[in-house]
Amino acid sequence: MSSAATISIESQILAGVIAPTEPTLSEAAARAMLAISFSETDRQRMRELAEKARNGELTAEDREWLDGYEKIGSLIGLLQSKARISLRKITTGQS
Repeated sequence: MSSAATISIESQILAGVIAPTEPTLSEAAARAMLAISFSETDRQRMRELAEKARNGELTAEDREWLDGYEKIGSLIGLLQSKARISLRKITTGQS
């Protein structure tokens, strides 16, 4: 199975566990989730890896790092989606 397929499967499993469309977070939890982000060091490393990928210069270790960043990025995206939906429900009373 390819690395991309594994990431996709893991993202689907996480989506089922996190249920990003269900507004179940408290306001404090939602705001905390929205504050999660990659550090500037990590963002710079991702830019470097992306450049290496564009140039066909990724090593096996680089690929592992890139896959890891993709997985964590997907997790953050799911958590923040849930946070935004939860805050919308809290502030507007919408579901």
